[in-house]
Amino acid sequence: MNQCTGMVVERTPSFSLSGKSDREEDRMDSSVRMAATLEEAPRRGWILVKALMRFAFMIFNNLVAIPSYVCYVIVLQPLRVLDSKRFWYIEGTMYKWLLGMVASWGWFAGYTVMEWGEDIKAISEDEAMMLVNHQATGDVCTLMMCLQDKGRAVAQLIWLMDHIFKYTNFGIVSLIHGDFFIRQGKSHRDQQLLLLKKHLENNYRSRDRKWIVLFPEGGFLRKRRETSQAYAKKNNLPFLTHVTLPRFGATKIILSVLVARQENGSQAGGDAKELESKSKGLQWIIDTTIAYPKAEPLDIQTWILGYRKPTVTHVHYRIFPVKDVPLETDDLANWLYQRFIEKEDLLSHFYKTGAFPPVKGQKEAVSREMNLSNTWLFLIYSFAVLSACMWYNIIEYFYHCLF
Repeated sequence: MNQCTGMVVERTPSFSLSGKSDREEDRMDSSVRMAATLEEAPRRGWILVKALMRFAFMIFNNLVAIPSYVCYVIVLQPLRVLDSKRFWYIEGTMYKWLLGMVASWGWFAGYTVMEWGEDIKAISEDEAMMLVNHQATGDVCTLMMCLQDKGRAVAQLIWLMDHIFKYTNFGIVSLIHGDFFIRQGKSHRDQQLLLLKKHLENNYRSRDRKWIVLFPEGGFLRKRRETSQAYAKKNNLPFLTHVTLPRFGATKIILSVLVARQENGSQAGGDAKELESKSKGLQWIIDTTIAYPKAEPLDIQTWILGYRKPTVTHVHYRIFPVKDVPLETDDLANWLYQRFIEKEDLLSHFYKTGAFPPVKGQKEAVSREMNLSNTWLFLIYSFAVLSACMWYNIIEYFYHCLF
């Protein structure tokens, strides 16, 4: 009823070009959508069941592996006093196995890695720092997989990670191993850099560490991109989309502590025998660029639950000698900015072509598929389960003896 004229207005159904009314088409669309949903239901149900099974497996894995690691470390404390180098060798080996288990969660879900650029196996025995772009929590898992076939590097590395990881299931392992938890924010920055310097001086060489992993951007790409672009515009710096401008405070501290000082062409201080026993210091910077297909990064939830389709993550390496890296603040900042501008170009090329550009001197880019041995994974899982059973029986025996 029209309120102004009192006339009754009849609504006539509209018709499409096919002669069907809108209501009929809506009903047909709803039927099609319902049919598609019913077809998808079994697949989605299987994804849910698989995710729950994988989550249960992860819980079981942590319950047997992490307590066993802690028990071994406690029992081996006398060896730490008598032969510190051997103790940290054993601890590093168990640490590598634990990281291998985390890597296997993605491996079993079909999340593999393709490596590009220079071969970093050649410098696995030297001291090196990895500078990595940071997109999501899955970056850490990806590196855990990449480093498994790099000799002892994964057993002798230190991670610099957000302090929140201290409170995860893996936190106790990282604390024992000597990883550094850094608190983000301007109010904490100066204090955290001092703590990092002290941590490296007290733990890096005393625990026979050789590699250090750093994410210079200081946070995930999606969280820092807008702030970074605003800072770049204000300071007349390049506008970056696939990476953010790096922070150089932690890099400067690491270089100042770990790079061997030179005096008159030789290492500073001490006689010839003493110099021979000293570390050569940090020798290499490994510029590491992680790229995900369609720029869709993996997170730790996906890595654990495996609900995404199998995918290949691509990792590109470039190696720079430390002697070519400036140590002065302004020069170091410019050097780091240049590396991340180059990362931007690498990622732009990858997202356009699906591959990284060739290394200088090569006509075509060469990639290497990174593989984990299922036999090796079976052995370390078996060792973890058997160790857990052993420690449970030992603790139960002493409990009954005491109580």
